[in-house]
Amino acid sequence: MEKKIPFTQEAYDQLVKDLNNLKNVERPRVLQELVDARAQGDLSENAEYHAAKERLAAIDNVELPKLQDQLARAEVVAFDASSDTIRFGATVTVKNLKTKRDVVYQLVSPESVDALNGKISFKSPIGAALMGKKRGDKVEVSTPKGVNNFEIIDFK
Repeated sequence: MEKKIPFTQEAYDQLVKDLNNLKNVERPRVLQELVDARAQGDLSENAEYHAAKERLAAIDNVELPKLQDQLARAEVVAFDASSDTIRFGATVTVKNLKTKRDVVYQLVSPESVDALNGKISFKSPIGAALMGKKRGDKVEVSTPKGVNNFEIIDFK
């Protein structure tokens, strides 16, 4: 049996949206580009034709199968707000003990990572260190940029 992939509801909805866009917008657009390029005649030196052909191959052989596989194995996991420990899907506020700044992370699946918006994998060094912890706990995390020390302020 293939392993389930945990997703937040938001990430699952985005996956469905991406798949629909790829099938109903992007792929038909590339097919039309292919038809238009083919109509220009000599295909041997037609850069637009070759680019459209490569893009279509990428959609059909890589992107669509990947999204379809993720959806087939997706399991929407909602964070249990009554939990007294940090779990998948939690939004966690920590204080960086070195900088004294509060940082907010949401623990998501590796497929849903968006570091610029604070969405980190629950399997990443920081995410894994936070899993199962409670308010007030202190964690030390080794990352490629060095050791970070955090105090867990809150999570929801």
